[in-house]
Amino acid sequence: MNFKKILLAVDASENAMRAVEYVGSIAGNSDGFEVRLLCIERLPHRDIFPDEESWKEGCETTRNVLKEFLGKARERLVEMGVPGAMVTEKYVTSCFSPFSETAPVCSRGTGVAHEILDAQKQGGYGTVVIGRRGVAKAEEFLFGSVSNKIVHSAKDCTVWVVS
Repeated sequence: MNFKKILLAVDASENAMRAVEYVGSIAGNSDGFEVRLLCIERLPHRDIFPDEESWKEGCETTRNVLKEFLGKARERLVEMGVPGAMVTEKYVTSCFSPFSETAPVCSRGTGVAHEILDAQKQGGYGTVVIGRRGVAKAEEFLFGSVSNKIVHSAKDCTVWVVS
């Protein structure tokens, strides 16, 4: 695997932006790096909203925040010296989205870590970079975390967890 081929999984968190900046500090103004920004859409659960319309608004807000972050992450990498032609973006829409678009590839909710590792295998990425989400220790113990699952399940690649 080519360690200079980097899959950078992001959400709209501060730790995700720290991961972007970490990658930029290493890949910026260096030759041969390719960075793929990957965002797996996780929409809010329907049952926390009083009605369908409120849920759709919440989903749209979440989607807009994630897509805006993806654009900012790309801009930041380019600002830090990663050639724009070497930065690509992929936004994976939830298969359970209330919107009528039909995505050729969608997130089936099998778990964000699983979907990130699938993307790593399919794309032949030698490095996976994620921001540590910052879940409480009790929550991590009970449910795990994306970064923890990736660290324990990744094969044939290097994993960087940025906090």
